[in-house]
Amino acid sequence: MGFELGIYHFGELTPDPSTGALPAPGMRLRELVEQARAADEAGLDVFAVGEHHRTDFVVSSPAVVLAAMAENTSRIKLSSAVTVLSSDDPVRVFQQFATLDLLSGGRAEIIAGRGSYTESFPVFGYDLNDYSQLFAEKLDLLLRLREENPVSWQGTLRPALVNGDITPRPDRELPVWVAVGGTPASVVRAGRLGLPLSLAIIGGSYRQFAPFVDLYRQAAAEAGHAPDGLKVSINSPGFLAPTHQEAIDVSHPSFQAGWMANHHQRGQGVPMPKAAYEAQATPAGAFFLGSPQEVIDKIMAQYELFRHDRMMIQLGFGNVPQKEALRAIELLGSEVAPVVRKEIAALGGTGVTA
Repeated sequence: MGFELGIYHFGELTPDPSTGALPAPGMRLRELVEQARAADEAGLDVFAVGEHHRTDFVVSSPAVVLAAMAENTSRIKLSSAVTVLSSDDPVRVFQQFATLDLLSGGRAEIIAGRGSYTESFPVFGYDLNDYSQLFAEKLDLLLRLREENPVSWQGTLRPALVNGDITPRPDRELPVWVAVGGTPASVVRAGRLGLPLSLAIIGGSYRQFAPFVDLYRQAAAEAGHAPDGLKVSINSPGFLAPTHQEAIDVSHPSFQAGWMANHHQRGQGVPMPKAAYEAQATPAGAFFLGSPQEVIDKIMAQYELFRHDRMMIQLGFGNVPQKEALRAIELLGSEVAPVVRKEIAALGGTGVTA
């Protein structure tokens, strides 16, 4: 696997910052499919969609949306971001993504996480007191499902499987990444299992996350996993335009609207002023926000620190207008990706994708 660049999206239904109008859910879903097609055509490597169960997000079933994307793309990998495994059933998750993998010709991925949002737990009848145990148990079952069939498995929070015939079977081992947001125990779990790590850096200085990547690799080494098999993805918000100022001016109104809608739903209401937003675009900040060269520079600075394998950008959080979003995708694919791949290959890294 060469160094990969991709996009993730939550499908926000954020009020228009100028008019206050909400986008129609059907239109938003069709825009996401169009963005995936544009990313595929631009030569990007991954398009991922998140899972939420609230009225301010449109994607509650990533596999269904990704299946629509599969029929409109030819080579790009299609992933969840994330699958909230704690409140889902691993059998259904495996079946859905195995189906997606077969339909897409082997392009499906699962990024499994505990979930930073908790609205899905009461919706599906789970107790938040079991938050950590649910994920550990269900991840164990998901990994067993991809390794063998029929499956016999015993847990404490889900009924047992006895010679369960779980179909369909993909033509390969489904990739499963573990998503973490900076919890050491989650990082260690991914390392001990030898699973790829998907690390969210959504604010502050990205350098403060270096110990988590080190901890992951240390835990993996102590568990006997070969370093060459360990993959790390860095996932952060951002937006591209031909110039730094245009990237800020175009994306901040939508980001602010999405930020406020998101935090009000969580019982908060902390604004993201333009100055604070732009501070995240500085070389030390977490956001990949600015001109193509600025984004290249930050990816390379992070690569020197993390030596990661994949960079995922949450492009235009809060419903940046579709025309500008498509232009940003084209810039990422045509101006950023080739340079980054070449420079990383020159450093002896994962190099150019096949």
